[in-house]
Formats: sequence, structure tokens, C-alpha cells
Amino acid sequence: MKAYLIGVDIGTQGTKAGLFDAEMHCVATAFEASRLIQPAPGTVWQEPDEIYGSVQRTIKTLLQSPAAQAGRVQAVGVDSQMAGILGIGADGEAVTCYDSWLDTRCEPYVKQMREQAGTRITQITGGPVTYTHGPKILWWKNERPEVYRRIAKFVLPHGYVVGKMCALPAAAATFDHTCLQYSGFGDNLAKQWSPELLGAFGVESSKMARIASPIEQAGGISAAFAQATGLAAGTPVAVGAGDTAASIFGAGLFEQNRLLDCAGTASVLCTRVNQFVPDTRFGTITMMRAPEENRWYPLAYINGGGLCIRWFRDQFTGTPPASYATLEAEARAVPPGAEGLCFVPHFGGRVLPSNPALRGSFTGLNWKHTRGHLYRAVLEGIAYEYAYYLWVLRQLYPASHFAEMTAVGGGAASRLFLEIKADVLGVKATATQTGDTALVGSAVIAGCAAGLYPDAQAPIRKTLQSREQAAWDAARHTAYAPLARQYRRVLDTVSELYYVR
Repeated sequence: MKAYLIGVDIGTQGTKAGLFDAEMHCVATAFEASRLIQPAPGTVWQEPDEIYGSVQRTIKTLLQSPAAQAGRVQAVGVDSQMAGILGIGADGEAVTCYDSWLDTRCEPYVKQMREQAGTRITQITGGPVTYTHGPKILWWKNERPEVYRRIAKFVLPHGYVVGKMCALPAAAATFDHTCLQYSGFGDNLAKQWSPELLGAFGVESSKMARIASPIEQAGGISAAFAQATGLAAGTPVAVGAGDTAASIFGAGLFEQNRLLDCAGTASVLCTRVNQFVPDTRFGTITMMRAPEENRWYPLAYINGGGLCIRWFRDQFTGTPPASYATLEAEARAVPPGAEGLCFVPHFGGRVLPSNPALRGSFTGLNWKHTRGHLYRAVLEGIAYEYAYYLWVLRQLYPASHFAEMTAVGGGAASRLFLEIKADVLGVKATATQTGDTALVGSAVIAGCAAGLYPDAQAPIRKTLQSREQAAWDAARHTAYAPLARQYRRVLDTVSELYYVR
């Protein structure tokens, strides 16, 4: 009988589940779209039991696949969106909605926390205050006090789902350590809740779930969940990780000081280090704990960077839209710098450093610019933002060279995009062909929690296949350097146009 692992990724757009054999071959997947409830501008939430139901249904679909019939699932790992939060009662059932990371109702409390203890919060938690857990918890405390009183623990979506899968009460709820940089109140280095920060904002420590490693076993599948899905009762379930952490882990970022470009819906640039260095100076890099102990993923990202590429194709290339291969060929004929055209990719505001009012733009347009110029400018704008992230990383880790980068995700399939990033950053870039790295990461976390993998890295390395490499060109790098600086000046200039007084 074959041994299987299940990884589940609870994303913003939907829930995806994957069934893996012991060699980490994905033999079946299932997906269910999510329902984002947006009754007013700035208000975005989800029903927790819809999230839980999507996990239940996608796992059931996996186990009904022909590939699953001749085997047994040994463990389950779940990851989820990292920056939102929800509250559960003493019985483990939800008493709030899932307050999404996209919801901005907590903005007054973002401002309060920044003004009262901004850099101190970054120093302790590893991340700057944005629309994340701390301000959201204060929103519930001050705007919905009757609901706040009913909350036994604040948990992440995967914490809620894992608790329901294992029929755990709130007293057994966990908060995985990869999400501490978003917590607002967690001492990331000590892996405990900070009495200083909780006390400063009047939040009871009793409402905070136990901080745990993603690779811990949270419990076993309950009889009810087993009956609903086909899993065996008692099957081990891992605590699980945040989706970005699971994705980076599953992408095989095991070498220190190597860059990883997660070229997906969001555009994430990160690295792996052994030293916790919070970015109190620039407010740009957030310090994410890796699933493994004493490892860190310093990172920054463009919210919707990859969406900008799809947006351009869908809106400006006709019906049916042009292929990416066609657009890439047109852009390749354009010289570096797109002949004076600059693109700002922050359609939904800049996340790191925080500038929520900023919006996207093209600047420098003239009559000679073609569709190829515009498309190349979109790719270069994302690379210029990465150049700033890399500059900050080098300030924080001056002994590190950051000379090589691995690219994963849909954007890694573009040879031109890979070359532009290599030239702008001055690094050797390698595109790696992988599956869904978050599912891989969560499945391996599950295997580790169940004791199947003594070495977490070995099963992930089996999934990695290098596709192509791009060595940076010195002349193009020199040409790009002033353009990357110009991009930063454009950001400063256009920010004044969007500033909300």
C-alpha cells in the first residue's frame, strides 16, 4: 500500500489541495474558489466555516481520485493567508469573520500603533505595522467590544481549520511562528508573546494562542472529519505554516544568502539567513521565520506585481489577448530602459515600505512608444522595485554578497523577465521548474510532523528541476543603475499626488 501526504493551501482566491506520494510526486489536486465578501470599500472578509468547508471538500475530492485508492494518507499539512486574523470561542468555533489582510478598516489603529511604538514593534516582531494582526485585534477590541469579550483566542485561518479538523478546543489552539512578524505583539526572537507590546495596547495575553513550530503535530483527524472526507481517524495533522513561508520552503531555499524570486501573483524577493536583523531603519524588509528552527526569510514584496503583467495583457492587447510569447518578442526588440518609459507596479498601494495611498502609473510616454515598450516597462518596473529591496538587504547584511537568485512561479517561465532581473540586480539568475511550492512545502511539513522525514530538505530537493540560467551582463547592469535610481525618484514624486490628507 502506498504512503501519501496531503498539502492544503488556503489562498485568497481559493483553496487548493495536493496529494503526494513518498517521493513527492503530486498525483492529484483539487481546487475550490473562495468567496470574498466586500460590502463596502475597504471591507473584505470571509466566512470561517466556508474556509473550513473548502478544505474538507478538496481533501474529499483528492481521496476520490483513482490515484488515491491504493494508498493511505500518513499526514496532512495546511497553510494559509498570513496577515489576516479571526477569533474563536472556548469551544474552538469561530466568533468573528476571517478579517482579511485586504481589509483596511483597522487603519486608525495602524496609525495608533505606528505613532505609539512603531520602530519598537518592528524591533520586537520583525515587521512594520501594516493592515495586519495587531491593528485588527485593536479594531475588534474597540469597535466590536461585545464580540471581543467572546473571543477566547485569536488564530490564523490554518490554525482555525486545523483545530476543527482535530476537534480541538481554544485552549489547544496554536499560532505558528512563521507569522509572528505580522502579529503586532509577538517577540519573534524569543518565540513568545511580548508583555511589553501587549501591555502597551491593553491586549490580554490570555487571548493569544500558543506559539508553535509549523512542524509540530497539532493533533489527529477527528472521527467527524474522517467520516466527511475519507481520511482515517487519528491521521496526524501538522500545526502548519503561513502560505508564503510554505511556498518559500517548498521552493527549496536552503542556501544562506541566495536570493529567491517568487514570481507569482505577488512579486516576492527574499533570502535565507541565520541572523534576526529587524529593519527598523528602512521599514522595508520583514523578518519571517522559516518552518525550520533558527532560520529566517527576510523578504519584501509587491502586492499584485504579477497581476500587473496579466492586467496589461488582458486590457491592452485585444480579444483574444496576445500571448505572453508575442509580448515578450516585442519587448525584446526594445532597448533596456524602454526609451525613457517608467512603470510603477503598486496598483494597490506599496506594502513595504508602507505607502498605502500610492497607485500604479506609466511616466515618460511619448509617440514613439509601442506596445513592446509598455510591456518591457512593466517587467522593468518590477525589477527596479526588487533592486531597492536588494539594496536594503545589503545594508542589513553587509557581509553577504547575494550574487545568485533562483526564480520560481509563473513569471519564471519568461526568459526575458529573468534576464531583466539578472541585469538590473547584477546577479546570476536560475529559473527552477517546480510544482505548486506551497503545497509541496505543506506536504513536507506534514511528513516531518509525522516523523516520516528526518531531513526536511531531502524530499523537497527531489522536486526541483533547473530550467534555464541568465548571467547578468555588465554593460546592461551599468545602463540600468541610473534607471533604477530614477524609478525611486518617480515613486517619491508621484506619492505626493496620491497622498490622502
